[in-house]
Amino acid sequence: MGRVTVRRPVRMLSESGQRRRPDSLAAEEPLEIRVGGKALAVTMRTPGHDVELAHGFLLSEGVLGSSDDVFSARYCDGVDDQGRNTYNVLDVTLADGVAPPETGVERNFYTTSSCGVCGKAALDAVKLKTRFAPGESTFSVLPEVLSGLPDALREKQKVFDSTGGLHAAGLFRADGTLLVVREDIGRHNAVDKVLGWALLQGLVPLGEVGLLVSGRASFELVQKAAMAGIPLLAAVSAPSSLAVELAEENGMTLIGFLRGTSMNLYTGERRVLEPAVA
Repeated sequence: MGRVTVRRPVRMLSESGQRRRPDSLAAEEPLEIRVGGKALAVTMRTPGHDVELAHGFLLSEGVLGSSDDVFSARYCDGVDDQGRNTYNVLDVTLADGVAPPETGVERNFYTTSSCGVCGKAALDAVKLKTRFAPGESTFSVLPEVLSGLPDALREKQKVFDSTGGLHAAGLFRADGTLLVVREDIGRHNAVDKVLGWALLQGLVPLGEVGLLVSGRASFELVQKAAMAGIPLLAAVSAPSSLAVELAEENGMTLIGFLRGTSMNLYTGERRVLEPAVA
């Protein structure tokens, strides 16, 4: 398995002078996801929880609906110049009867660590229809529970403590309990990792949990949440216009600028309860 952090020398300049010291950087390496031996996607990610990442990615692409849809997932073929396995190629074998993903010239599955859908060429290829229905969920949460989530998420970001360079995603219950937290240099990878964890735990569809992300709420994050049946997405930063439109189309609650006791409710206000209602 590749390293999560890498140590590099750095020259620090400040008002008090300059000095040299080692610095910890978040590792970034490519992961090639294959399905049935055929290359499907390459994503730049922080090594770790790669099996979860692959499961979450295939869930968010509409290929998987449960862990039973996968026969096996194993590393293969990726070697460095000394013949050692880089653990950067993961091959997923689907269970009998599960249709493989459709690929063609209209879809390009290369993604950077900053964007989960920028390799997809056409809007029709980007926009996917979920097999679950997040809008039907009765999930609700109190504002004070939401207010405590960013700090709870931050406390579990162990690699961020040493690098300052990773995004995080977490799944939470209505009482604020964090079920799982994953970090990655790519925000969409962090989400795929928590979705993959949930799929492997047999928890999908995720109609009774919310998703919290440490950065902004983009179109692809709302889509990934919808594909898993998640009714509420909360972000500490801003949403995009397409993110709000997609959340509204799917009957989801979208929260942005979740900082302390303040937050913006963009869609699905009914799920954020007033204390008297609760």
